[in-house]
Amino acid sequence: MNESVKEPAAQPFLPLQGRNVVLGVSGSIAAYKAADLASKLVQSGAQVDVILTNAALEFIGKATFAALTHRSVTTGLWEATSPLAIDHVSLAVNADCVVVAPATANTIAKLALGLSDDALGATVLATAAPLVVAPAMDANMYASPAFQQNIRTLQERGVVIAEPGEGRLASGLIGKGRMEEPLRLVGLVRSAIGRAGDYAGRRVVISAGGTQEPIDPVRFISNRSSGKMGYALAEAARDRGAQVTLVSAPTGLDEPAGMDVVHVQTVAGMRDAVLAASGSADLLVMAAAISDFSPAQVAAEKIKKNGAKLTLELAKNEDWMPLAKGPRLVKVAFAAETGDAVEKARSKVTSKGAVFTVANDVSEAGSGFGTDTNRVAIVDATGEAEQLPLMHKLAVAHAILDRVLPHLK
Repeated sequence: MNESVKEPAAQPFLPLQGRNVVLGVSGSIAAYKAADLASKLVQSGAQVDVILTNAALEFIGKATFAALTHRSVTTGLWEATSPLAIDHVSLAVNADCVVVAPATANTIAKLALGLSDDALGATVLATAAPLVVAPAMDANMYASPAFQQNIRTLQERGVVIAEPGEGRLASGLIGKGRMEEPLRLVGLVRSAIGRAGDYAGRRVVISAGGTQEPIDPVRFISNRSSGKMGYALAEAARDRGAQVTLVSAPTGLDEPAGMDVVHVQTVAGMRDAVLAASGSADLLVMAAAISDFSPAQVAAEKIKKNGAKLTLELAKNEDWMPLAKGPRLVKVAFAAETGDAVEKARSKVTSKGAVFTVANDVSEAGSGFGTDTNRVAIVDATGEAEQLPLMHKLAVAHAILDRVLPHLK
């Protein structure tokens, strides 16, 4: 009896694989978030070395970070088990990125002055790696002129400041000072590490998600797009140094850090935002699922169930991708099809003015809407198709960026 050969599952894509990240934790109640950040960095493939200040030890212990990172934790310059005891710059030299989270007002003041009276200060002063700082403090401290001057000093040196959020603080006050969320901090670390990548200096516009065309004030026509492929492309371009504008129709995804995100809903909104951003861009990738049809008439009030049937007249939407133009602009189209995806994609390359079209059959297992994986074919202007294997969408995104790079001026 012949058994079908099952294709191997797509391997997870670890964006920080092989990277060394130093995580400095200072004395704030937000130190509990630093444990989550350490875990997420490890899950992204990074080797994480944690430095705790003496004040941080009042809020969280070494054992927590040792368990999460499987690495020894540094708490002082003279520890026998610390690399700093042998060479106080060893962590600094090996780091691909240093992130201080949470960063108290006191810690930020010391960093701005270049003080090195503890392991964290010595490491930051000695490293050439990019530095990401995530402030966490009371709102009045954050707003103080002295603190704001320290922040400006760090920014002038190229330090990435993770803007804190607003909300209820530990003091009970409502204001600005909540440490940035760990998932977004991971994005900022990835962006900082990749800022000298092969897309550095490039402006990239990515569209994502499925547009929504209103029927009445409470209903709309849309599609099953999750936006995951477009968001993966935006993150991949950011991780390679690009200045990214993500034009996103509604999705259930977290907003990526380290890029400009423009939220739109309708086809018209998507068109206006993409065309405005494309004029000065190097690359446009249209990964959004644009509605092909819209209701011919939009009801001003909710349509009531007055009969057994409702007839809805639809009007075809204009294909406006050919209108996107710029002196350096290179375009990549997407074609989500059901059956014969490559053949259907061939006609779209020329009509949309793209260098190639990325085709995928959304009816195929592991390649449809909402999945973390995708299997695509890259169809060029001659009609030749390169079939890629089933991969994580972030890996697919990097493969697309690899193939479009030679086309950029």
